[in-house]
Amino acid sequence: MAVAEAQTDQAEPKRLGVVNQLIRFVLIGGGCAVIDFGTYSLMLGVLGWPVWLSRGISFILGTSASYLINRKLTFQGANTGNTKAKAGGFALVYIVTFFVNWGTNQLLVMMTGAEGTPWLVTLCWIVGQGLGTLINFVMLKWVVFRD
Repeated sequence: MAVAEAQTDQAEPKRLGVVNQLIRFVLIGGGCAVIDFGTYSLMLGVLGWPVWLSRGISFILGTSASYLINRKLTFQGANTGNTKAKAGGFALVYIVTFFVNWGTNQLLVMMTGAEGTPWLVTLCWIVGQGLGTLINFVMLKWVVFRD
């Protein structure tokens, strides 16, 4: 009996608690934010692209990396059940998040006149990113990848 129980325990991956998932999500999100902000800065500061376009492209790149990594390392529920539906749910969450994140960034840039002031543009990006991260974790954890 003990051997059968031990084999069953080994077959199921260890479930992460909410705190561990949040820690992983934040660490992975930090790495993806580097991709996002690096791309944003490059397009905005070096290439001279407009804020709205730079923010849109950088968000897509950071989000794609986030999906691929979090799916494997953070949310065990990502690989169970209908994975196509979960990918669709993820896409829907990130479409909403995109408009919240991008819209917050645009609104703050316009309200503060931040364009041309690097530290203020960065602050607008941070506020939009923080709001998006909060929405993402809650929706991914309890709606899309629920265990």
